[in-house]
Amino acid sequence: MADKEEKKKEVIRLERESVIPVLKPKIVITLANLIERGTDRAEFLKLCKRVEYSIRAWYLLQFEDLMQLYSLFDPVHGTRKLEQQNLSLQEIDALEQNFLAYLFQVMEKSNFKVATDDEIDVALSGQYLLNLPISVDESKLDKKLLKRYFEEHPQDNLPDFSDKYVIFRRGIGMDQTTDYFFMEKVDMIIARLWAFLLRITGISNILSRRSSRRRQKKDTKKSDEITPDQVQDDFSVERVRIENMELSFHNLVSKITIQEPTFDRIIVVYRQAGSNANTGRGIYVKHFKNIPMADLEIVLPEKKNPGLTPMDWVKFLGSAVVGLVAVFGSVEMPKADLWVIFAVLSTVIGYCAKTYFTFQANLAAYQNLITQSMYDKQLDSGKGTLLHLCDDVIQQEVKEVIISYFILMEQGKATRQDLDKRCEELIEDEFGERCNFDVDDAVQKLEKLGIVSRDTIGRYYCVGLKHANEIIGTTTEELVLKAKQTSSGA
Repeated sequence: MADKEEKKKEVIRLERESVIPVLKPKIVITLANLIERGTDRAEFLKLCKRVEYSIRAWYLLQFEDLMQLYSLFDPVHGTRKLEQQNLSLQEIDALEQNFLAYLFQVMEKSNFKVATDDEIDVALSGQYLLNLPISVDESKLDKKLLKRYFEEHPQDNLPDFSDKYVIFRRGIGMDQTTDYFFMEKVDMIIARLWAFLLRITGISNILSRRSSRRRQKKDTKKSDEITPDQVQDDFSVERVRIENMELSFHNLVSKITIQEPTFDRIIVVYRQAGSNANTGRGIYVKHFKNIPMADLEIVLPEKKNPGLTPMDWVKFLGSAVVGLVAVFGSVEMPKADLWVIFAVLSTVIGYCAKTYFTFQANLAAYQNLITQSMYDKQLDSGKGTLLHLCDDVIQQEVKEVIISYFILMEQGKATRQDLDKRCEELIEDEFGERCNFDVDDAVQKLEKLGIVSRDTIGRYYCVGLKHANEIIGTTTEELVLKAKQTSSGA
């Protein structure tokens, strides 16, 4: 029984991310409370503040450049500012490529990754709350901006649509919905009956052979790219769908709970198509949260209005043909049975009505999801998203530095590999979270601050707390705060 239940589970394997999901204040307070001596605790809290002030100062000019560049490509006011600059088309092209370069750097530092074709295929391989085929109106999207960027900055495994828009993703969550799902259950029953018909007619064998050959080619390509380290860093999440539901009377008439992994954060970057070279320079940056993988279409730009699928039209036309043939056949019989004709027509009309109302229900659900994505799931756009990203970069960098310094301070010298392992264990033991700690970035920042060194065999060690604060020195923020306290005391 356990084996049968295990077979019904649909598990998605995902790469563990480097983002530390714990808030910085919680990390600082928790680690400070682990320090026994009060004087050391005070020095550690001072060090945490100085580390954050220093890292903010490092990124200040880069973030200012990013915001200044975006002001020229803001979809609302960017056109007017570009006109005021009196720039040539070549200069504008160079500036927008510089903006994208800054943006991708910030994305990488904030642990966002470009969603690949494989990830998109896995995400869209099932259905969750959205049951309509959604496509992008590519004629409304610019195809030059991102294409040029990726030509100058090539990346592996880019999605097919990367010349029109880019989807960045970070973090994995889980969403659950409990309802009766009557229409979805009916569709599931019809789909299983259709699959049964294909199986007994032998058509499914032909289709399965073709799909298995395509899958084998794709899996061969994937297997070449997978390394033991990647497998170790992977984790699995379960997808619970109506399509895989056990067919029973209880499940059909009662509420059920479906489950879908979510992308915790999604950022979409694109440009609308312009009528000429001087218009349409605005670059859209939209930020979403908690997007179910199977409903990823709701964040796509310039979506077409959904309509009946080709399969729906086949059902309509097939039902009409079958119904008309049955009716004419009954009428031509010597003794036409009106009840038979009525039953046939009722069945055909009922089936067509079911298909139509299913589409209308799915369309209403789609409109609700779009509304929800605009009001509940869209965090911000444009400048607000960039400001959020800039602060997020700083928070992640500070957390990495604080945790790695604390480990060296409390547990002594460590190789880079040992430090990586100890930091991940600390995060899991103290905060109950797991991540792929970015030890390389943390060590680089510690060495830049001058509070970590290496011995003759390459092990890292830190200076004492008091000496570390002296090396970093009094920051401008501390001087301003001290001046405010002095003036208020006077």
